[in-house]
Amino acid sequence: MGNKRILITGASGQLGQCLKATVPESLADDVLWAARKELDLTDINAVEALFETHQFDYCINTAAYTAVDKAESDRDAAFALNAEAVAHLAKCCEKHNTVLIHPSTDYVFGGMAKEPYTEEYPTAPINVYGASKEAGEVAIREALQAHFIVRTSWLYSPYGHNFYRSIRKKLEEGAELTITTDQTGTPTNGLDLAEFFWKLISEKASDYGTYHYSNEGEATWYDFAIAIASGLSKKRENQVASTEHYATFAARPAYSVLSKEKIKEVFGVNPPNWKTSLHQLINHD
Repeated sequence: MGNKRILITGASGQLGQCLKATVPESLADDVLWAARKELDLTDINAVEALFETHQFDYCINTAAYTAVDKAESDRDAAFALNAEAVAHLAKCCEKHNTVLIHPSTDYVFGGMAKEPYTEEYPTAPINVYGASKEAGEVAIREALQAHFIVRTSWLYSPYGHNFYRSIRKKLEEGAELTITTDQTGTPTNGLDLAEFFWKLISEKASDYGTYHYSNEGEATWYDFAIAIASGLSKKRENQVASTEHYATFAARPAYSVLSKEKIKEVFGVNPPNWKTSLHQLINHD
């Protein structure tokens, strides 16, 4: 196996697969891809043993409990992976001088704002998933100085379970869909986020802290569905209707658009508009 410099946890998940699809050739041989079957992040001994075996310079932690509705009745499991395991991972990174890159979520916010959330805006999660991710953020800041917490929103890609793949499949099957307009956020292509993570490593970035990365613009879930339909075929738009409210088990923020001014200023990053990135994916998927 040889010594690896970069650890990717949760490597078989959506974001892990996005990272694999975008890994720079110069880094490809340095990466240890650890899916859950190879590394259960809640197994403290296994995590410590892996860090003892390799001298990781970086860890990108894509392992997460992301079932938002299920988390409401499965709080312990959500906190075990998103908070407690993250706390231990951060301590391992501190002990072994490893930089931690950790994705977080727009759901740490309450959704009452009227303009994009900055990194400094007070968190106020309204569901268990958001609370568990907030707790993970706090644990990282307490344990480790060399970290990048990167909040993102409405992640989709060609991989895993996500809104884009679900809607595309249903449209292609001829289904009639009713999609909510009661939430506003920004669909984010996971491949774009993955490329930003690789940029942090390739450029050996050291401006540690909390950042927001999502695509530009804003949309409702209905807007997102219409854009998917339009990208497939104009005729598909007739399969999508809107509703002002769609009942879900977990509450969602009504507004969760993230400000990207900080990453633009610090890293010179300009995320593409969500429609542009979506249509590029549709054309290549």
